[in-house]
Amino acid sequence: MSDVIVVGAGVVGAACAYYAARAGLDVTVIDRGPVAGGTTGSGEGNVLVSDKEPGPELDLAVLSNRLWRSLAELGGFEFEPKGGLVVAETEDVQRQLTELAGKQGVEHTLVPAPRLRDHEPHLAEGLAGGVFYPQDAQVQPMLAAAALLRHGAERFGHGTLRLRLGATVTGVLRSGDRVTGVRTTQGDVLGDAVVNAAGTWGGEVAALAGVHLPVLPRRGFILVTEPLREPLIRHKVYTAAYVTNVASDSAGLETSAVVEGTPAGTVLIGASRERVGFDRTTSVPVLARLAEQAVALFPALKEVRAIRSYCGFRPYCPDHLPVIGADPRAPGLYHACGHEGAGIGLAPATGHLLAQLLAGEQTDLDLRPFRPDRFPAPSLSSEEAS
Repeated sequence: MSDVIVVGAGVVGAACAYYAARAGLDVTVIDRGPVAGGTTGSGEGNVLVSDKEPGPELDLAVLSNRLWRSLAELGGFEFEPKGGLVVAETEDVQRQLTELAGKQGVEHTLVPAPRLRDHEPHLAEGLAGGVFYPQDAQVQPMLAAAALLRHGAERFGHGTLRLRLGATVTGVLRSGDRVTGVRTTQGDVLGDAVVNAAGTWGGEVAALAGVHLPVLPRRGFILVTEPLREPLIRHKVYTAAYVTNVASDSAGLETSAVVEGTPAGTVLIGASRERVGFDRTTSVPVLARLAEQAVALFPALKEVRAIRSYCGFRPYCPDHLPVIGADPRAPGLYHACGHEGAGIGLAPATGHLLAQLLAGEQTDLDLRPFRPDRFPAPSLSSEEAS
């Protein structure tokens, strides 16, 4: 029997497991696939403060940013504290970026148009300016998830961390009203607490416990170029439209230019958002639009070949806030999901805060904005009601 069962071996589940083990708790992590086999393995690895509106999510991002820097000292994964440059195509958008940066209260530098190429020499001409955020960073998400689990298993003698991969959770066990474990295809696993860190599938895990979480998949594509001999892009660079798209409720296709290099020499190009269920069909028109937007931002990319693409599903919640904390509707059940495209960046803070909660400590941030029961119950159809 474990103190904590974590459902999901993506980066959020790995962070929950790591910090729970560090707090001295016995942890079992369960996943139907491999480590980072879901959304984490399809992510860019963003650790951003620049794209957050002032409020609870930005507070979570600032805490997480600090924790990522501490975790990077443990080693085992790529961490690039390269900063982010948000660029404006018009003077009006530059004014909006300036206003947002002032409200955020995080480190930033306003970049007038003539100084943009000091930051990125290959940027297109004609841009109106930008804002540079030195705290923005990048991790390699699959390595990061694996490293957190490995460090959690190896470093803390007072807590243990076990992995059970290839085990699908098929039910939630109860004693009276209290959740006491999970049923899996490899047998029952008992625990004092169950953490739902199933990402895009968090709503399905919640439903097994009889509670409602409106977590929906929001598909995104990434283009990957051939490795370049010389670095072309120094920072994470994106247009202001990315911030708007992140906050959008639209189910339709939205794209914005997001471009960055990697230590391997490749360039990653995004970003697209659309709600199409779990359809993995490659959309050539979407990829073409991403390529066009990237070339408009960095004309030198016109001569670079794209060698592959991939897609993933962001766990979208209607109010764009993750679900973190104890579920009062099912005592013993905790949630750590619904981070949309920010799960990799917000993973350490989520794991840290949840471990504090599990250990009976005061949490460093107020978790009420992320409470699991904040969503109204779905209305029944007339047929279901009868």
